[in-house]
Amino acid sequence: MSELIPILILTVCLPLWIIFHYITKMKTSKGLSPEDEKMLSEVWDSANKMEERINTLERILDIEAPDWRRRS
Repeated sequence: MSELIPILILTVCLPLWIIFHYITKMKTSKGLSPEDEKMLSEVWDSANKMEERINTLERILDIEAPDWRRRS
């Protein structure tokens, strides 16, 4: 009987404990933190500014060097 207790602990209790541990970890870490949301917003703004700059540069190149797209 004393040999059965460690086997039960390893086969039943330990896996359940690990499963419940990660379930609670998932529940507490849902969504973005405020810092992550701020960083994502800054990256989004930066990407939009870069897109505007690229479009402006392409318009300038279309006027000054109409065949620039074929050269690349």
